[in-house]
Amino acid sequence: MDRNDYYGAESASLNLSQLYKKFRPGQEPPAELGRDRDWNVDLIPKFMMANGEIVRFLTYTDVTRYLEFKQIAGSFVYRNGKISKVPANEMEALSSPLMGIFEKRRMKKFLEWAQNYNEQDPATFQGLSLEKSTMAEVYKKFGLETGTQDFIGHAMALHLDDEYLKQTAKDTVERIRLYAGSVVRYGKSPYIYPLYGLGDLPQAFARLSAVYGGTYMLNKDISEIVYNESGAVVGVRSGGEEVKTKQVICDPSYVPTKVQTVGSVVRAICILNHPIPNTGDIDSVQIVIPQNQVGRKHDVYVACVSFAHMVCANNYYLAIVSTIVESDQPEQEISAGLNLLGPIVEKFVSVTPLQVPVEDGKKDQVFVSRSYDATSHFETVCEDVHDLWRRVTGDELVLKKNDTEEQVNAV
Repeated sequence: MDRNDYYGAESASLNLSQLYKKFRPGQEPPAELGRDRDWNVDLIPKFMMANGEIVRFLTYTDVTRYLEFKQIAGSFVYRNGKISKVPANEMEALSSPLMGIFEKRRMKKFLEWAQNYNEQDPATFQGLSLEKSTMAEVYKKFGLETGTQDFIGHAMALHLDDEYLKQTAKDTVERIRLYAGSVVRYGKSPYIYPLYGLGDLPQAFARLSAVYGGTYMLNKDISEIVYNESGAVVGVRSGGEEVKTKQVICDPSYVPTKVQTVGSVVRAICILNHPIPNTGDIDSVQIVIPQNQVGRKHDVYVACVSFAHMVCANNYYLAIVSTIVESDQPEQEISAGLNLLGPIVEKFVSVTPLQVPVEDGKKDQVFVSRSYDATSHFETVCEDVHDLWRRVTGDELVLKKNDTEEQVNAV
């Protein structure tokens, strides 16, 4: 059941009229932006790591038969006031403008160690242990500068803060390998993205659900969730109708008393009529601005797609800038990202609460997901899916490779 008249709830893709209705009620979209049907604007855009967990979800469930993908053309990082491509392998490290000549060699050695480390072969350890050495110790061993650590930790390993420096190196090295392996898969960048926007994802799952007898109801308000005398869920009421159920899975907006707000996310959806400057005029890009580069506690993310992805009219681009709010001037906090975009045709800014469930749901059988965070990739969403599955079923979500599973083709 969905209270909206479109798929995807918080992470829907809206046409031009829906976008203006949401952010500027009563205002008509400018005629020069073209036809309604040419626009599929993601409210919360996220890119998919080619070898990442989200792609495994899609191929395992075979939902990819309803979707087409296109590669994201570049993955960039902000350092010392400029943006540059994130080096994905040893050869790219040697030619990267992000580092001086000696630092390039140190980075090359670090990447070789990360790729070649084999738990069965002590000769590959170089005096370090993935299970025992912290990431700070690994960086120290290879003599890497803090600016280099920034882009390794935040643009390759996609950590949300610097807590990872105190943790063992295993998780970070696995993330770096995932990034590098995803780049190898399609070249250019590790990310792919569905044509016509992310709103096609819930539609594809709804179609798959229908094959197995599932029913998807749009435009259906939830009046209340019904409980028995011992506090367990027994039904959901919509107006005069009630449906019986033993379990409810929902997002935080349906059960405000069962969640707590742990922060908020500021997002700016920007319509551009040009590619983002200094990216080589590519049609799509992710840019990570590490927290330390702009004196913040959270990274700033820029995700840009374009008419090439069937999400906007010809020769237009969509850039979304986001971060976790740290002050009472949220729009000011994304200025580092907005300043990279060049002239902006239209800008829609929103601040949404970041909410998490207070309980695990086992007692009342109401299982609540987390809000979408500020990241421009799917890794944290996948963690939430695993957590939900664990709470609902009591088991780990294990995706065995099935016979029909296909690779995702990205044009």
